Amino acid sequence: MTPDTDLLIIGGGPVGLAAAIEGRLAGLSVIVVEPRATPVDKACGEGLMPGAVAALTRLGVRPAGHTLTGIRYLRGTHTADHLFATAPGLGVRRTVLHAALSRRAVELGALIVTGRAGMVEQDETSVRAAGISGRWLLACDGLHSAVRRQVGLAVHRRTAGRRFGVRRHFRATPWTDLVEVHWGRSVEAYVTPVAEDVVGVALLGPARHDYGQTLDAFVALRRHLGDAEPLDPVRGAGPLLQQTVRRTAGRVRLVGDASGYVDALTGEGVRVGLAQARAAVGTLGDDVPRSNSAYEKAWTAATRDYRVLTTGLVAAAGSPLRRGIVPLAVRAPGLYGAVVERLAR
Repeated sequence: MTPDTDLLIIGGGPVGLAAAIEGRLAGLSVIVVEPRATPVDKACGEGLMPGAVAALTRLGVRPAGHTLTGIRYLRGTHTADHLFATAPGLGVRRTVLHAALSRRAVELGALIVTGRAGMVEQDETSVRAAGISGRWLLACDGLHSAVRRQVGLAVHRRTAGRRFGVRRHFRATPWTDLVEVHWGRSVEAYVTPVAEDVVGVALLGPARHDYGQTLDAFVALRRHLGDAEPLDPVRGAGPLLQQTVRRTAGRVRLVGDASGYVDALTGEGVRVGLAQARAAVGTLGDDVPRSNSAYEKAWTAATRDYRVLTTGLVAAAGSPLRRGIVPLAVRAPGLYGAVVERLAR
């Protein structure tokens, strides 16, 4: 039987919608399955690095936001700044980004339907989920991907020192055009201006800490916020570390957070996810084993810098080296700048 669509995408978040856009630009028919109404919110830092902005522009997506000129690391009296060398980044509300991607996907002819994956079944010519068949299925269903578990690609390993993210927005005029990363004793505060009168504050660290009390411990940040009005409830995500056996299983491919994730500290989730979406669509072919091998290689290339640098930084953050991370950035601005620019590409 002829499949209902060329590309069946499970998960209509930013990466799923980017994959839908990639599919339509490649001339494929696309159906996206997503249980939530647009726009979908999620706890994230909301800072798009220059590479992510460029990737969105290539897709024809230009969300409104606040221009970002660089990154600032702070701990106590130590401050390290790095301005982006070639292009600015963009602070964007997650809901704004999602809505912009959704509009573009629909404009290009992608069909977005309400539903859940349910049982995933496949044979030599097609794969079926949510009552829909496709020649290929891209699992873009996030950190806790149900498709990943079903097709046997999840690594079930409880690791020590699991990290989580929580985020809230405040009505406040941004005091800088930089993304600020405040380093505390065990938690980092990731501050992003996302509008002319709104900043988002994401806290990354261990589970079970009170958002308000933890925020108050960042004295300089709390001083900037003053009595700023919270605009939404605290929203959380995690555990952040997710590992996979591989990224392909027959006609199923894992893309974005579903394919494995290290940490949100470097703010590279969207850029890396967009690169994966491009690779997942660009390596499709009639020879399934060969095209899957091509995707595995492309996925590795697209995520290598992010995985290596983020893993190293998170390991240092959970060790006695933590206290020296920002002072080192101050003493070695060239090294710090090289790391920032490498991640921002």
